[in-house]
Amino acid sequence: MSLQGLMMDVPLTISSIIRHAAKYHADTEIVARTIEGDLFRYDYGRAYARIQRLASAITGQLGARPGDRVGSLAWNTHRQFEMFYGVSGTGAVLHTINPRLFPDQLVYIINHAEDRFLFVDALTLPLAEQIAPRLGTVEAFVMMSDRAHMPASTTLPRLLCYEDLLDAAEPAYDWPVLDERSASTICYTSGTTGNPKGVVYSHRSAVLVTMMYLGFVTMKADNGARQTLMPMAPMFHGNAWQFPYLAPMTGSRLVLPGRNYEPDKLYELLEGEKVTLTCGVPTFWLIILDWLKRTGNRFTTLRASLSSGSSVPRSLMETMERDYGVQIMQAWGMTEVLAGSSPMAPPGSAELSFEQRIDARMKSGNAVWGVEYRLVDDAGHELPQDGKSYGHLRIRAPWAASAYFKNEGGSAVDGQGWMQTGDIASISPAGQILLTDRSKDVIKSGGEWISSIEIENIAIGHPAVMQAAVIGVSHPKWQERPLLVVVARDGHQVSPEELLAFLKGKIADWWMPDDAVVIDALPMTGTGKVHKLTLRERFKDYVLPGLR
Repeated sequence: MSLQGLMMDVPLTISSIIRHAAKYHADTEIVARTIEGDLFRYDYGRAYARIQRLASAITGQLGARPGDRVGSLAWNTHRQFEMFYGVSGTGAVLHTINPRLFPDQLVYIINHAEDRFLFVDALTLPLAEQIAPRLGTVEAFVMMSDRAHMPASTTLPRLLCYEDLLDAAEPAYDWPVLDERSASTICYTSGTTGNPKGVVYSHRSAVLVTMMYLGFVTMKADNGARQTLMPMAPMFHGNAWQFPYLAPMTGSRLVLPGRNYEPDKLYELLEGEKVTLTCGVPTFWLIILDWLKRTGNRFTTLRASLSSGSSVPRSLMETMERDYGVQIMQAWGMTEVLAGSSPMAPPGSAELSFEQRIDARMKSGNAVWGVEYRLVDDAGHELPQDGKSYGHLRIRAPWAASAYFKNEGGSAVDGQGWMQTGDIASISPAGQILLTDRSKDVIKSGGEWISSIEIENIAIGHPAVMQAAVIGVSHPKWQERPLLVVVARDGHQVSPEELLAFLKGKIADWWMPDDAVVIDALPMTGTGKVHKLTLRERFKDYVLPGLR
């Protein structure tokens, strides 16, 4: 019989994070842009008092039970932040819902999750009114506002006021001791193919992932310096990449951007609130950088941004660091695994030249403790992690999904229990991970794989290009050939011939796109990625030069 350790069996729960912040960082500020546009300020101490009232209201006035789903169709405000603790800490499950999804998708995921209550804000209220007749399980709606901002009229059958609920609630709440493996939040995938799939995070996984990101905060700070974190990633996008947990866990100031994602409004917060660390998909930075160049504005406090969701163009990464002093640090993650790699550079990287450091950061992060990695070919045979072999990426981790909610949407794991990421990658002996494509997006030409991501990253380096996407189009001999599709910057023009000439010599000749097209806008998903399924549908009948 094995000898058992004599350690306390204290569960890892989300409520412990905000209790810690309220006790030891009570005066640390939270700043949030409201839906109306002004700035709301309070601190962890006052936030915790409101969170306790919210928990009392959730369980008392609303009657939520452990395991009940509470939907939140809302943007990054202080009330949304409070729900991350005031709902999950009771044993109920917070279901964050992406307002950018189509109404049919919203109806599907709310009904699929069986949300008992749906919290909305002033911007999502019309959407809730539109879909409410089709929602089968929602018993009440809550408007995330005070009494003064409640709508004069609404078609919703039962609309409660958030602040009224808090005012009538008990001021103290006795947090239950929860099983750390119980559900904390649910986030649905963006549904680029088929219906969105539900990923159910546990308290344990949320705490472990947050602890994994501690190095991103502490290693980017001078000893004792106060950090200010602002997630540009919405809270419905993978828990805003754990920033609502990470800031209070580290005692950092937290800034929430509300709904307005115009570059001038984001800059106003980043600079005005002295933000030091942020996170978001590369699309945000492409738009902000274009605005910075046009206005001549600079950053004085921002030091780094965590980037994930899609690959960062090299030209963007170089310009942000060289000209604006901001390191964009890539990590790989997805809804099913919020921390698939570490954004932190491996030891010794600081001594490298600027170009070498950029080379290293162009990888999709580094292998992190807690995650096991595996590469397999199309037949499922394991491939070496030699930095040269490319294959389907499989992982296992304490914070990776083992299944989808209600087992709908197919299996999340293969027959050996490895999660199927849907990514094509290579892994070096030192653990550097390079994603080359999504399995469904990789271009198969003459039996070989062409990376759309690498071509896109180079194309965005052209001074006239704002966005770029590469898709495969039909070819009678080679099966598929790459087509480059770009959006030009405002005030710029670029021809297909210029684009192809720009790529020449920067990629292998057989990778060269057979043609280029300039369009007004790329189709985007609700999480800021190019929706290549729509793009491929648009160009499914495209005839390449030489075949016309």
